Amino acid sequence: MATVSPNGPLKGRTALVTGASRGIGEAIAVRLAMEGARVVVSARTAEDGESKLPGTLAGTVARIRDAGGEATAIKADLSSEAERERLVAEAVAAYGPVDILVNDAAVTFFIPVEQFPKKRFDLMMEVQVWAPFHLSQLVLPSMRERKQGWIVNISSGAGIHPQQPYNRRGGGAVYGMCKAALERFTTGLASEVYDDNVAVNVVSPGLVDTPGVAVHGLINEQTKDRVQPIEYIAEAVYRLASGDPKTMTGRIDYAEPFLKELGIAPGALV
Repeated sequence: MATVSPNGPLKGRTALVTGASRGIGEAIAVRLAMEGARVVVSARTAEDGESKLPGTLAGTVARIRDAGGEATAIKADLSSEAERERLVAEAVAAYGPVDILVNDAAVTFFIPVEQFPKKRFDLMMEVQVWAPFHLSQLVLPSMRERKQGWIVNISSGAGIHPQQPYNRRGGGAVYGMCKAALERFTTGLASEVYDDNVAVNVVSPGLVDTPGVAVHGLINEQTKDRVQPIEYIAEAVYRLASGDPKTMTGRIDYAEPFLKELGIAPGALV
């Protein structure tokens, strides 16, 4: 039976997880809390009625607290520089300096390049590339000073170059650009902060049945056999957010193969 371990390996550490009102972000927040982390969850949807999709920050916090974990919610729009600065400031005020940053938040549009509007392009780049970059800038000074930190960016197989035969439907070029940029940022930052004992890694989930995936119709007869339990991505993030920064950094990992490499089978979430 899944439980929260208040004295687990992450006891005393503060984790900030974006995009945590539902889906992958919620699962990651729950998994970190199960190992004793104090988790700050953030997203744009704080309460019921604020989104057409199911899931809220209040629900994520209640799930963690009801299981005996520690969590608090901070509503924030990551497309805003001021909101990102406020988020980190309030997270530090709540639980102390951020030890673990998980960048999961995303805004995604699938539109062919020829019709892609600049406004939506800019929004995707802001939320999926610049926001993780900026949030990392905001938490790094404390991490480097304390010689301790873990940053995990959530990517996607979309970051891999398409192979022939090509999909004529298209629409994923900008999403793939964002994820490819996020991965290159990850390895570059990992090299910069290696001597400061800060790990920076990427985890890519497989195809996971989440509200966002459902909206875009990504699970169908052709893809249903590739659907992966959400526990895989949550477990992979936990392992990278608690590993030795000297030996487990600068990695671009896909959740299931990564766990097989470690010989770990993910358990249930609370």
